[in-house]
Order: sequence, then C-alpha cells, then structure tokens
Amino acid sequence: MKKTLATLLLIAPLSLGLTGCIIVADTDGNGHIMADHEDREYENRKKISRLELDMGYLEVQDYLGVADFNEVYEKNGETIQVLYYRTNRKHADSMTTKDECTPLVFKAKKLVSWGDSAYQQL
Repeated sequence: MKKTLATLLLIAPLSLGLTGCIIVADTDGNGHIMADHEDREYENRKKISRLELDMGYLEVQDYLGVADFNEVYEKNGETIQVLYYRTNRKHADSMTTKDECTPLVFKAKKLVSWGDSAYQQL
C-alpha cells in the first residue's frame, strides 16, 4: 500500500508537467498563415498552371482530384465535359460557387482549354 501511494505521489507531478498544447501553423512559405480553402485554392492554381493541352480526362482528374463541379453536354455532335476547380474566393460564405472556380474544358476526353474566356467561347 505504501509503495503504491509513494509511486502515485511521484508519478502525478511528473505527468502534469508533460501535458501541454501543440499549435501547428500552416504557412505559404513566406510566413503567412493560410486557411484550408486558401491551401486548396493555391494547390489547384499551382497544378492548373502545369496542365498541358491534350492531357486525358482521367489523367487530369487523377492529378487534380475530385472537381467541385462537373458538366457534360453535347454541342454540334461533340461531347464536351467541363470540370470546375476552386481557385479563388469571392464570397465569404464558405460555399464554393462556379464563379470561384477555373473551368477545364474537354472534348473527346482530351483537355482542349481552361479558364473563363475559354469556357465562354464554347
């Protein structure tokens, strides 16, 4: 009994000294703290800047991940698919809208253009 009590009296103060908080700050490399949506937008912009024309639909989707929006339609007998990836925040409502995304345009499962002006020319 005395050994158990002595052990508890020794361990209790030591264990209290081991508790604490860990704060992890995610930065953009320049010391600026970035929120989750900013991280995702930055990563999407970085990846989109490395895209090349004629990349395959599945290749792009594997590279960028799941799109925020996805459209498929036919125009002049041609299947057109548009993937939207969030790249800039415009509304402080925590919802992603198409105007906060960059559209990637595919024809016959090949990347043919991206960006707002490319999408509007369809």
